[in-house]
Amino acid sequence: MSDLVVRLADFSEFSQIKTIRKVVFQEEQEVEEALEFDGKDEICDHLIAFLDDKAVGTARIRYIDDKTVKIERLAVLSTVRGQGIGKKIIEEALLIIANKKIPEVVINAQEYVKGLYYKFGFAEEGEIFIEAGIPHVKMRKKL
Repeated sequence: MSDLVVRLADFSEFSQIKTIRKVVFQEEQEVEEALEFDGKDEICDHLIAFLDDKAVGTARIRYIDDKTVKIERLAVLSTVRGQGIGKKIIEEALLIIANKKIPEVVINAQEYVKGLYYKFGFAEEGEIFIEAGIPHVKMRKKL
């Protein structure tokens, strides 16, 4: 793989994160802007992935309470998918969460990518549901 860096983003990089999410969720998946940008970004940590110094992926970590965190908005640009970037973003997110000693992670996974989360030890919980017009499944992992 080329030079891949995944790290916590700083505020100045949010415009790049927003662009990635707009392309992946709004343009590709036709998610409404009001659903994608739900007003919770300010209370979350954001990860950003750079491939050869170009921002290509992101996810956010939302702290539900002192025992539970939710990984949301995992997005990788279509031009670089299949290179393990999403996997690296999840690895970094789980490391950050573990370092904060938060024991449980939940995710509403789009059904077609739930296999990625199985690899990290997430388990399905409940039935498939529709969120933003897309089939999802709730998944949970104890750290």
